[in-house]
Amino acid sequence: MYSTDDVAEYYNHTQHHYIKWWNLKSSLALHYGIWGSETKNLSAALTNTNMLMMELAEVKQGEWILDAGCGVGGAAFFLSSVKQAHVTGITISEKQFMFAQREATVKGLSDKVTFHVMDYTKTNFDDETFDLVWACESVASASDQNNFIAEAARVLKKGGRLVVSDYFLADQFESDKENLLDKWLSKWCISKLWSQQMFASALEANGFEHIRTVDYTDAIRRSSRRMYFASLIGAVPSQLYNLFHPGIKRVAADHYKSGYYQYKALNRNLWRYIMVVAVKK
Repeated sequence: MYSTDDVAEYYNHTQHHYIKWWNLKSSLALHYGIWGSETKNLSAALTNTNMLMMELAEVKQGEWILDAGCGVGGAAFFLSSVKQAHVTGITISEKQFMFAQREATVKGLSDKVTFHVMDYTKTNFDDETFDLVWACESVASASDQNNFIAEAARVLKKGGRLVVSDYFLADQFESDKENLLDKWLSKWCISKLWSQQMFASALEANGFEHIRTVDYTDAIRRSSRRMYFASLIGAVPSQLYNLFHPGIKRVAADHYKSGYYQYKALNRNLWRYIMVVAVKK
């Protein structure tokens, strides 16, 4: 079981990997890109993920949004720009927070988008503060996803929405004899994946209704494959770096392996990439 501190350490020590391999400085995204027939590059695929989440959640002009697990702020800047939303981004990573703060200053958005270092399972916001809670590939990192859902319900206004884009256990999958799923999750400090049914049941138990899901598994396969090839290309340089830097944190030393395991697990149909939206009663 990974703690909040473990997850924060993971992101603090691997941010430079995302800068090198996932175009972080320009894309401002640490998530899978969703590809369509006309998607030309990774940057466009990453934007598609934000666009599709926004459309599924039916984001309205000027809404108050909590980006729970905001990374370096990419979605917050997107929502502020496209929907003039008032976005509060929270992350448990000090490095992500500083990155997002700098970017907000560069973009001249410091008065429109705010960031905080905060645990999304126990925030200090008042009850019924937000119209929407947005979580892109962050909920899976919770040691207990029910705690996140309960907190989202608390800070949402009545009729507010929760939109999630994340990894879920496949309903039916082949035997994982090589333990690919656990090997992948351990490299990203994820304790375990929930099934869609487990997540839906927790939503209902915490006062959500009108639950809708969209499966984008096939549309993220190209992103998954890109991670796979990055892991192969980066294997030798990473091993050489680890050899000459024996004090490197294990989360950073083994991180390149995650690209291999997530791709192999996806091809074994062990997990699915799903968007979920639900409405607070």
